[in-house]
Amino acid sequence: MSTIHNASRRAFLRRASTLSIAGVATPWALNLAAMAEASAATATDYKAIVCVFLYGGNDYANTLVPYDQTNYNAYQQLRPTLAYQRAALSATVLTPTVGPMDRQGVAHQYALAPELAPLLPYFDSGKMGVLLNVGSLIQPTTKAQYNARNVPLPPKLFSHNDQQSVWQSSSPEGATSGWGGRMGDLFAAGNGNATFTCVNVSGNAVYLAGKQAVQYQITPSGSVPLSGLTSPLYGSTQCSDALRLLVTQTRTHLLENEYNRVTNRSIEADSVLSVALANSPVVKTDFPAENSLADQLHMVARMIAAAPAVGAKRQVFFVSLGGFDTHDGLVTDHPILLKTVADAMSSFYQATIELGVADQVTSFTASDFGRTLTGNNDGSDHGWGSMHFVLGGAVKGRQFYGKAPIVANNGDDDVGQGRLLPTTSVEQYAASLGSWLGISDSALLDLLPNLRNFDQSQRNLGFL
Repeated sequence: MSTIHNASRRAFLRRASTLSIAGVATPWALNLAAMAEASAATATDYKAIVCVFLYGGNDYANTLVPYDQTNYNAYQQLRPTLAYQRAALSATVLTPTVGPMDRQGVAHQYALAPELAPLLPYFDSGKMGVLLNVGSLIQPTTKAQYNARNVPLPPKLFSHNDQQSVWQSSSPEGATSGWGGRMGDLFAAGNGNATFTCVNVSGNAVYLAGKQAVQYQITPSGSVPLSGLTSPLYGSTQCSDALRLLVTQTRTHLLENEYNRVTNRSIEADSVLSVALANSPVVKTDFPAENSLADQLHMVARMIAAAPAVGAKRQVFFVSLGGFDTHDGLVTDHPILLKTVADAMSSFYQATIELGVADQVTSFTASDFGRTLTGNNDGSDHGWGSMHFVLGGAVKGRQFYGKAPIVANNGDDDVGQGRLLPTTSVEQYAASLGSWLGISDSALLDLLPNLRNFDQSQRNLGFL
């Protein structure tokens, strides 16, 4: 059997496996996947999405702070030792084109945490939007349904590892593919070098694992070369040549052969990317020093600058920052984390302006879950729904998307302790981004297994 035939067979099986997520791996659905791939392959423009994942569960109430007097009073009463002083929020009050409303028709006003001030100009200029009460859901769920447990709920709620996985893949820990990677499956064929479709600058994440697309991991400094090949091994080019042959030649043992295949791909990718980065426009935007998230986003900007050199038309990136599991130290640690995020995302957006691609790149935040509104003197506990930001030239900004949650402990919009019951699902969030990238509605239903449980008119949140 020919190598080409084997590759085609593997691609078919992987595509069928992807579609089986939704349980509808029919010939009709397979044709939809093929059509989506063909469409991506002929794209002439460039677009990228950048997931900024905040590991640990970001505290929503001290990120997007209730500011109108009534809701601020409720917020301050529920977390007397954790709340920002209202006077400290006056410089970061958000003034949307239309104020957000809660389920009772009451208008809410919010302010960004003071440390997020670098993001305020982007909201005011219509380049940043705010998503309210987003979280993992199988289907729209009311509080009565949650209490009665008569609807399917996300698996292992409030567990860090599982909810990180659910956010990134729609499945608990152990998932083998994420929705970023599954989107990458559709785009890989249309990119000049499929290796650079899904790029992770922070290590490894199921979010970028596809059925076909393989996440390419780099460091903030660039690709990781095999040291014995970048310079003569033991001072001998013959030794380097021998090492290259040893780690790349075809083997009869299945696992050895796969290991060498992956190693060879890494060597080739390092060679291609090193040249592309060296010959691409220099990103002159200043990124803050001693900011690990900024370092990652700086590399993303460099990768975007190099996209024409590697033939990339669609890319999905992943960066991250840890430390958000603030059971204690919320007042001291959380502001530092927020400033890190704001400075990094602000610089990155400025870099996209410099590169002339601000309208073609959208960054967005994500996290395990939100946290409780009630405190434990020095911090907050694991929650569910949270607030998130989407930033880019294509964003329909200066707007809130979703319903404003009522500020309460065991109120209409929380399941106790101010732990928000999401009113917008992660999959609606993902579908909105995927639609902007050019993925058809039918293909999104295959990529996001729970999306079909939401009304068609609500699947795209409209922030792009």
